[in-house]
Amino acid sequence: MNNRNLLLLAIALLMFPQIAQTLYSPALGDIGRVFDVGPEAAAQTLSVYFLAFAVGVVVWGRLCDRIGRRPTMLAGLAIYASATVIGLRVGSFTGLLAVQAVAAFGAAVGSVVTQTVLRDRFKGAELAQVFSIMGIALAASPAIGLFSGASLVQAFGYRGVLGALLVLAVLLLLWSMYTLPETRPEQLPPVSLIETLGRMLRDLGIWRSALWIASFNVALFSYYSLAPFQFQRLGLSDTLFGYSGVILALGSGFGAWFNKRLLKAGVAAMQLIRLAAVSGLLGGLGVWWLQDSAAFVLPMLLIVLAFGMAIPNILGMALVDYSDRLGTAGALLGLFYYLLIGAGLMLAGWSQALGETLIACSGLALLLTIKSAAK
Repeated sequence: MNNRNLLLLAIALLMFPQIAQTLYSPALGDIGRVFDVGPEAAAQTLSVYFLAFAVGVVVWGRLCDRIGRRPTMLAGLAIYASATVIGLRVGSFTGLLAVQAVAAFGAAVGSVVTQTVLRDRFKGAELAQVFSIMGIALAASPAIGLFSGASLVQAFGYRGVLGALLVLAVLLLLWSMYTLPETRPEQLPPVSLIETLGRMLRDLGIWRSALWIASFNVALFSYYSLAPFQFQRLGLSDTLFGYSGVILALGSGFGAWFNKRLLKAGVAAMQLIRLAAVSGLLGGLGVWWLQDSAAFVLPMLLIVLAFGMAIPNILGMALVDYSDRLGTAGALLGLFYYLLIGAGLMLAGWSQALGETLIACSGLALLLTIKSAAK
């Protein structure tokens, strides 16, 4: 399989978890109505998703070092599709949360295994460029998810979203079955999970990367978990919330494109991450200032721009010291940051304070760049 075809499949597989998350977001209001739960409880479905996703990242990352990238990917997609079938029949909110957890466990394969495949094929500056390309493609995910999700909920309720996710999972399973290559090195030495965990727990660079990734992700996904209820409070429709995803996708896409251009110009990754953190902080202040107006969506452009700039650089340099154990190290890094994302979104769901959440996340990201420069 040539690199161009591999990148196309990798883009689809990396977009899958993000589309699954954002497609689900417009359904939160309908879930609250169908199961008679409040906004705080409904918003926790995304927190459960991320926490289960973290467990999946560890399992699939470890398996892709043990049995290979290809069979691991196929198993994860099959589990996601099976869980979604069950979700179409579930009759209680607790049951729906359980199904969400299993589905998230399966969806995690699209993140950790795809990143491992890309790290197998590309190195150094070329890898950073590839992640920038991925970032541009991922920018379309919020628009696809929010717009499609809003339309599906309006026509079919939350089950329409689940049905669409089932179709998507089956298509990706078939595509991967017929075209995904095995990229695991033949002479990969045996790696101890416990030894790798101990090494990474002592690595301050790993913790900085995990906190960065979590900060930018919580800032982004707190919008998807909290904004539906803010739109309701302002008397705005779910359809308008879906349209807001198009605006945000433009900001994220511009951020990833701008990042790619600056990388080619020789700007250092740390400078780009710092610039992204400043952008996010300004966006958070703007959302907080405009929270009683529909205009609060506009400063969210700075949040998604920050995400598009920062994440490719963080991912590109996070595991440079773990090239002999990319699957296992990627799994553990994913565990760290997805647990942090899940906890952050849980706190955001309880607070129902979007602006304050964005300010806290961006402030932490900026502080980490200052601490890093001071080392």
